[in-house]
Amino acid sequence: MESVGVRLKKIRLEKGLSLEEVHKKTKVHLSILKAIEEDSLVNFSPVYIKGFLKIYANFLKVDPKDYIAGYKNPQSLSYPGKSAQEKPPASFLSGTYFRLGSLKSMSKKISLLAAIILALVFLWIFLWIGLFKLGKAIFNRQSISVKKPKVIVMAPAKISSPSPAAEITPKEQKPPVKPAAVRLGIVARENCWIEVKVDGRTIFKSKLLKGMMESWEAKEKIELSLGNAGVVDLNVNGQHISTVGKKGQTVKNILINKEGLTIKR
Repeated sequence: MESVGVRLKKIRLEKGLSLEEVHKKTKVHLSILKAIEEDSLVNFSPVYIKGFLKIYANFLKVDPKDYIAGYKNPQSLSYPGKSAQEKPPASFLSGTYFRLGSLKSMSKKISLLAAIILALVFLWIFLWIGLFKLGKAIFNRQSISVKKPKVIVMAPAKISSPSPAAEITPKEQKPPVKPAAVRLGIVARENCWIEVKVDGRTIFKSKLLKGMMESWEAKEKIELSLGNAGVVDLNVNGQHISTVGKKGQTVKNILINKEGLTIKR
């Protein structure tokens, strides 16, 4: 059976659409669209994967339910600094324990152990470089132009005034549905210092390296400060925001709640 990504790609090709055209219409990053079609969308929580699939399916005019349920979320990549090879080295060392015991000379034992440690160090370095290049290929395909923002407020679109014949009384109007929780996702195109407060409590205050992604969820609000605002992509309550500042610019007092995103001055 064909995967969800392959099926969506076939539908796009049948409609004669390129990924660039889909990107311009949906505002979804090219690398994310390509990852969806290759069934290799990584480092995203199920909430954001579901959101990207829904946007793509709606654009292709197919029912998102037929594709979201069948999409297989691949295992997330390890970030640089995490030891992704803890079990293999342990297994390898345990397998060499008996070979070391069979050596007659203590000098041979020391030489063999040093060779094993050196091999593991080189293996870890090669894996780290491979993961770094893979993250760069997915999240750093093209540079995005930025403009200096003043105040960005994301709110539900206003409803145009109806004609007199179709006028709705105040009792019939319904308030916009607010999300149950506040969600924020960040993808770093280059290194960026970030501070995140969730419901008033600081939970992240460090540098987010190039190609990495993090996400948080709050009940009421998320407060965000960026040290290099022009090099990150934000996903606020399921809506994509390409930039909130210039490259190298420090932007503080970014408030994210159920109403949207606001930059306080």
